Amino acid sequence: MRAVQVTRFGTPDVLQVAEVHQPVPAPGEVLVRVAGTTFNAVDAAIRSGVMTELIPVQLPYTPGLEVAGTVVVDGAETDEHVVAFLGVPVGGGAAEFAAVPRDLLVPAPRSVPLADAAVLPVAGLTAFQGLFDHGRLQAGERVLVNGAGGGVGGFAVQLAKRAGAHVIATAGPRSRDAVLARGADEVVDYTSTSLTDALDGPVDLLFNNVSGDPAQLSRLTDLVRPGGRAVSAPPLPLIDDEARDVHWTVLYVRNDTAQLAELVRLVDAGELVLDVSQRRPLADLAAVHADGEAGRFRGRVVVTL
Repeated sequence: MRAVQVTRFGTPDVLQVAEVHQPVPAPGEVLVRVAGTTFNAVDAAIRSGVMTELIPVQLPYTPGLEVAGTVVVDGAETDEHVVAFLGVPVGGGAAEFAAVPRDLLVPAPRSVPLADAAVLPVAGLTAFQGLFDHGRLQAGERVLVNGAGGGVGGFAVQLAKRAGAHVIATAGPRSRDAVLARGADEVVDYTSTSLTDALDGPVDLLFNNVSGDPAQLSRLTDLVRPGGRAVSAPPLPLIDDEARDVHWTVLYVRNDTAQLAELVRLVDAGELVLDVSQRRPLADLAAVHADGEAGRFRGRVVVTL
């Protein structure tokens, strides 16, 4: 079968499509024919080698932290369409087949193309856990989603609005219309406007989805009311605002099939939209990594098999 492999750490050109043996499921696993996987920022970090101390990886390594596909039994595809978060750094999604623990699988949404459903697990769970598990968002509160044009931010805007929050989102001109369509009450163009000048009052929750200078990002707590909450999806060394009792929580997304099943239900109910901006073939994965690291994407990119 075809699979993308990393045999040495480095720039995107280390990603090579190779012919490898089809995986044999271990006890408790099933074989999934992959319809789609994705690019996530952590994929680039693992590939480059910058996270080897935090996340040890054995080479050769196949990236792809999430998949959508069809369960295969005795060599034949079934009608069981599934999505799964494979875990960090487990990966394995950038291949024609993946052996996946049965208990990680969730029925895929039926209202969208199967490959597109691959964008849901990582970004959807990150948004859900950032807002509700860590951010403890309640109806009527004001939430600032910093970086709403990306995959996590797009889901966060929708989920926060659905929960009854007043949603303020940062987005550039390229993403503004999409963010408004997802339900943001206010959109601040970070390329031309200071957040401090744009906000008419403090927020209860700040949900950061932007990487950058930790010192500068830490100062965003000035926008949060005293005693409010601040959550960051990128794992940055952010500084708490002790004087105003605003403390950062760095989010490390965890696998939760119950939450993922709820996200699938919302998709099929028309209450959560998958923002797929591009569909690229497996052979383009190196270029996808390069484009992703350069910030050329809006929404999510599906890598199709």
